[in-house]
Amino acid sequence: MKVFYLLKPCLLLLILLTAITVQAQTSSIAGTVLDETGQPLPGASVQIKSVNKSTFTDAVGKFRITGMTNGPVIITVSYIGYQTLEQPATISGNTVISISVKPDAQNLNEIVVIGYGAVQKKDLTGSITTVGSKDFQKGSITTPEQLIQGKVAGVNITSNSGQPGGGSVIRIRGGASLNASNDPLIVIDGVPFSGNTIGNAPSPLALVNPDDIETMTVLKDANATAIYGSRASNGVILITTKKGKSGAPVINFSSNNSYETVARKVNVLSAGQIRDYVNQNGNRSYDDDPAHTYISLLGGANTDWQNEIYRNTFSTDNNLSISGDFKGVPYRISGGYLDKQGLLITDGFNRATGGISLSPKLFNDHLKIDLNLKGSLTEAHFANGGSIGAAIQFDPTQSVNASNQFGNYFEWIQGAVPNPNAPRNPVALIRLQDNNGNTERSFGNLKMDYSFHFLPELHANLNLGYDVSKGYGMIRVPEYAAQSASTQGSISRSLGTQNNKVSEFYLNYVKDVKGIKSKFDVTTGYGYYDNSSTTFNIPTFRGNGVDLITTPVFPFGLEREKLLSYYGRFIYTLADNYILSATMRADASSRFSEDNRWGYFPSIGFTWRAIGESFLRDSKVVSDLKIRLSYGETGNKDGIGNYNYLSKYYANSNQGQYQIGNTFYNYYTPAAYDPDLKWETTTTYNAGLDYGFFNGRIYGSVDAYYKKTKDLLSTVDIPSGTNFNNRLLTNVGNMEVKGLEASINFSAIRTENVNWDFGFNMAYNNREVTNLSLNPDPNFIIDAGGITGGTGINIKYNAINHVPGSFYVYKQVYNENGMPLEGVYEDLDGNGIINTGDQYFYKAPDPKFTFGFNTSFNVKKWTISTVLRANLGNYVYDNVSSNFGVRSNILSPSGIINNANSDIYNTNFTNNQYLSDYYIKNASFLKMDNAGIAYNAGQLFKDRATTLRISANVQNVFVISKYKGLDPELPTGIDFNLYPRPRTYTLGLNVGF
Repeated sequence: MKVFYLLKPCLLLLILLTAITVQAQTSSIAGTVLDETGQPLPGASVQIKSVNKSTFTDAVGKFRITGMTNGPVIITVSYIGYQTLEQPATISGNTVISISVKPDAQNLNEIVVIGYGAVQKKDLTGSITTVGSKDFQKGSITTPEQLIQGKVAGVNITSNSGQPGGGSVIRIRGGASLNASNDPLIVIDGVPFSGNTIGNAPSPLALVNPDDIETMTVLKDANATAIYGSRASNGVILITTKKGKSGAPVINFSSNNSYETVARKVNVLSAGQIRDYVNQNGNRSYDDDPAHTYISLLGGANTDWQNEIYRNTFSTDNNLSISGDFKGVPYRISGGYLDKQGLLITDGFNRATGGISLSPKLFNDHLKIDLNLKGSLTEAHFANGGSIGAAIQFDPTQSVNASNQFGNYFEWIQGAVPNPNAPRNPVALIRLQDNNGNTERSFGNLKMDYSFHFLPELHANLNLGYDVSKGYGMIRVPEYAAQSASTQGSISRSLGTQNNKVSEFYLNYVKDVKGIKSKFDVTTGYGYYDNSSTTFNIPTFRGNGVDLITTPVFPFGLEREKLLSYYGRFIYTLADNYILSATMRADASSRFSEDNRWGYFPSIGFTWRAIGESFLRDSKVVSDLKIRLSYGETGNKDGIGNYNYLSKYYANSNQGQYQIGNTFYNYYTPAAYDPDLKWETTTTYNAGLDYGFFNGRIYGSVDAYYKKTKDLLSTVDIPSGTNFNNRLLTNVGNMEVKGLEASINFSAIRTENVNWDFGFNMAYNNREVTNLSLNPDPNFIIDAGGITGGTGINIKYNAINHVPGSFYVYKQVYNENGMPLEGVYEDLDGNGIINTGDQYFYKAPDPKFTFGFNTSFNVKKWTISTVLRANLGNYVYDNVSSNFGVRSNILSPSGIINNANSDIYNTNFTNNQYLSDYYIKNASFLKMDNAGIAYNAGQLFKDRATTLRISANVQNVFVISKYKGLDPELPTGIDFNLYPRPRTYTLGLNVGF
């Protein structure tokens, strides 16, 4: 008690002093941060360094910092894409100010994410491009890669189809493999994202919500990608998702509602044209019965089968997020729901997503923690894609419905069953197949960055991540459907899972030694990756109308791969102008035998920042000039299955069986194998130039590169008896890639009320195979892609000194009127006969040049923008015309009438000429991907922090091309059965409060 009485005066004095202090610090500073158009800038960082206080602006650009002392201060405001501003202010009581920041598109001090770390943009030694959310494609965006389509030089993104969530083919600098994967590695918040197909999902990336993405960074050359080693031969895309920021809670709601139409259909003959054609040419019998002429087969309808299977649709995409901090812990919680309907009737895709991120800091900010969790649930109904080809071919004089046992859909009958050589009713193909798929996916990680108390320059980083998914589905076809006439109906089920785990630990040491004008950045680390997947397929149940019959065999597949990695990087900067970086990664994969398990992938890069030299430092014209040189090696293992270096046994068909008692068993045959399979390795040389003029009003880059890939996986002929087959998949191929990339960005107008920005990029890329066989053989070729029609006809081949997948065809001869002569080709080898020796390589699907263009015109609160893309030098094989555009297709020997596309009038062919170079068409194009207008209303109410932005967009606005098919942009270069890409009209609403 005495102690208490002794302390009591001290406590009273302390309380009094505290009260006085609080009274002295009741001043505050508040205000609004505005962008160049006078609109509020949410999420901007506001700092007062003299007192170590900071915050972020809210949804309407407002901030408030309390507990200040009256007097002068310097306020620092920063935001990605804007110049950092230091503005003096004098605090007196509750001070309110307004701060305007100017855009800095070049933003050399911007922090750029690289593999296992981040550096300032000005210090980059590799070829790296970052696209932020401000510059993403707008409108109805279903999958993440669509956000940067046309935005990055050397990155070609081609949507697989118009199917909802159908995904895209992504190629960075053309790809570097023949039989392995050419897809880039995608890393989301430090977790390598599995690009493996997930059963019953349209595409892997369809399970990621684009609204959660903050930036996408593309690593293109080996100096940038080699730190990822064995998975980086085709480039790397680093995706950073949105995180919470300190400050008051910010709620954001966005809704994009779309109306989609069929932009273009295949030009086929109308019912009237078919009648005219048949009446002129079809008075002969199709089965030696004079009464059975083709004319007698004509129907009385006028059916546009493409109209019957397509529809216009409505779709909606809604997202809600809340971010802020709770007791000093920044957080962001988000949820989204997408309802995307397809152009094909019954086709649809629904996706529900959720995410949470927490970013606490502990131990006086020495320990930084990032927790990221994302999840999605999808439901898809897949319309039968075979209906597209059927709609092009089916007789338009027939009606959709008929009174019969096949669900009352008209079908061509042979006797009492559907004609096996006739196409099925397109509408029936869709309506009488119920194909449903459901998927669940979750991915995330826990990252911890600890700065040692005794050595704050040294950081220890731990990254524990996962990516798990499950897909399950069922396909039902009733026994009365003509499409299942041979199976009497079916029910099939499938289940697949993937479970990928990531464990990484690395140390990073950064030291700036001013005495010798040097900066050292050293990283060394370890990674362990465990990837497994299972497939479970229940065989088809067959219904005979009464019972269900099945064989009780349930195929089950388990695949597992483990990857062990060691990596390191050293970056040395001298005088802020000379930067040297070197990386090394060693990977060991269970896909290879112990003798070939390890792969080593080094790189080195050098950058000279000429802008920092005395002769340019004070230039009023040149604002940036940087020269980059790099060399590196990367690997690829994705074309090799697990344990392919060991022999595997496969069951023969039912014709190869042996009997034990009353039971028959299939023979098992070993497959050919190569115990010495090893990594594909790509060596890349890159020279780059980054430039800027007039304080960043004009800026861009130019890169030239050369890539050489060795030990490509390819199938070669081997002598009989030396293995278990006469063909073997082995490391034998070589390929060279040469390219040039350039980009330029230009701020044409930059005033208080008007801003006009342009961006343009182009790329030239040429791939060429330099070896394909164990022994030098310039004439060795191997097929790389077949076509529809005929039996086993291939049109694409790989061959030495040619672009991979080049078309291999006969040279068509034309008459004096320019029409192709049926079956008449040039005798290229001069031996007097036309045979395979007269085939030649003619063109390829790869575009020689790709271009991207975007512009944004801003007047006060209004913004108009557009994005265009172009390809030059890409060719397609018109398989629609080669298969359907002939007389024997319309007047089929199967005793039916089919339709044809309008190309039949250009050739007048009687029979198919699949290998004629006539069908190789120039598919160069110019597309307007996106055109939009937006109105930023700003703050709606004076007494409430609420903002509103309204936008309208049109996607797939127009296509200009010589190619007359459905679409000149094809992932495979073969045009057949393409799900049309829709023209989409979107009205968007974004509310922040």
